[in-house]
Amino acid sequence: MTTIGVPTEVKTDEYRVGMRPVGAEILTRDGHSVFIQSNAGIGCGYEDALYEAAGATILSSAEEIWSTCDMIVKVKEPQPQEVVLIRDGQTVFTYFHFAADKDLTLGCLDRGCISVAYETLTDDLGHLPLLTPMSEIAGKLSVQEGAKYLERPQGGRGILLGGVPGVDVGKVLVLGGGIVGTCAARVAAGMGSDVVIMDISNNRMRDLNEFMPPNCRTIYSDPEAIREHLAWADLVIGAVLIPGAKAPNLVSKDDLKIMKHGSVIVDVAIDQGGCVETAKVTTHSDPIYTVSDVVHYCVGNMPGAVARTSTQALTNATMPWVSRLASTTADKLAKSDRHFANAINTNRGMLTNKPVAVAHDLPFEPTYV
Repeated sequence: MTTIGVPTEVKTDEYRVGMRPVGAEILTRDGHSVFIQSNAGIGCGYEDALYEAAGATILSSAEEIWSTCDMIVKVKEPQPQEVVLIRDGQTVFTYFHFAADKDLTLGCLDRGCISVAYETLTDDLGHLPLLTPMSEIAGKLSVQEGAKYLERPQGGRGILLGGVPGVDVGKVLVLGGGIVGTCAARVAAGMGSDVVIMDISNNRMRDLNEFMPPNCRTIYSDPEAIREHLAWADLVIGAVLIPGAKAPNLVSKDDLKIMKHGSVIVDVAIDQGGCVETAKVTTHSDPIYTVSDVVHYCVGNMPGAVARTSTQALTNATMPWVSRLASTTADKLAKSDRHFANAINTNRGMLTNKPVAVAHDLPFEPTYV
């Protein structure tokens, strides 16, 4: 049987938790031991007593969690103070986003853990089922936050995205037609905005044209078209994803000069390095900064703002995999399931994810072939 630990998240303004009480109930019923750091779930409404009632044991410190447990289940990538607690051979199941953070990559390689990344686990349809729920939430939040920072007191142009009779509506440019982009475009269109989604897949754009509302249209993404629509937009949503890899740079610093003063960029791709050259990670407590009179919102853990919804959505997706992993070992599960194998990014000092290796110019060592 496996010992599973859930530490309190320590990333700034992170209120989610890696496991709900019902998860502890399922795992302890199956004979596993679950250890929860005190107050790990308090930010999303799950008190210690609920975990204890579900059969979990409460430990007071992160050090106890990391030193006691074979497997760690988290939400966000280990922070520097957590990396030093990782033990050789320990399985860590969380979001890592290694391509955006070389220090974290080297840290996990040095600690010799098995890094199982939510964001690179696949399914038979080629989707990313453990990333999808957070992408949906981040996409919807991106327009909610963008609309707020378009308000004049927040430094924006003073634009109401939906307009009013006799006044033009706001213009929203979405870079990327995947899960994040589609959810962002739906919300923006629902608010009454004029929406453009840009993508490089003609098939994806055909699909979007079939089901998106009439105030949302698609444009093929190339540098000329991007510049044209940056000048048009009030709100730009960066929604590009290349699984496991660093996000491509689609908006340069010079491009900001053609944008409207007080327009807003929400770079949802910031977890993977951002798709805007001037993007840098911000926090919920200090979410924006301005470059060339363009407001940048680049919060690295957007779904953490709606922690209750996010925790429920995330754990609905992750718990079946936590249960499967607890009943065997990462190596055995990877050898029997190629989708789980895709989730293993580092394995006892070996870098096993090729896009991460390319991003940091590090050796790639395929383990499960």
